[in-house]
Amino acid sequence: QVQLEESGGGSVQAGGSLRLSCTASGPLYSRYCMAWFRQAPGKSREGVAAAYATGGSTYYADSVKGRFTLSQDYAKNTLYLQMSSLKPEDTAMYYCAAGELYSGSCAYLLLRAYKYWGAGTQVTVSS
Repeated sequence: QVQLEESGGGSVQAGGSLRLSCTASGPLYSRYCMAWFRQAPGKSREGVAAAYATGGSTYYADSVKGRFTLSQDYAKNTLYLQMSSLKPEDTAMYYCAAGELYSGSCAYLLLRAYKYWGAGTQVTVSS
């Protein structure tokens, strides 16, 4: 059983930065992916970025490429999402997720591939 806890959300003006953290408790095996999803009011939950739980390539949605960066602290079992050049359209509840590889990769950012979810942290970007 994996438990995930997010932190670091808040309110920021457009162009600003925030760093989200997701700390996992429980076993994360090499076959696991960790990811960030987000859900804006009235919209479906969408994948933002993903990484292999034990390191390797990272993957980003087109909407955040070049602005968001994943990093990991393996000793702390923590995944970070550094968000820069934030836009009002980035406003959403951000969720950390963990799940097994889908078709051998973390690249797909598919909702159904993720079994474990955090409670979410709110990010609000004002114009």
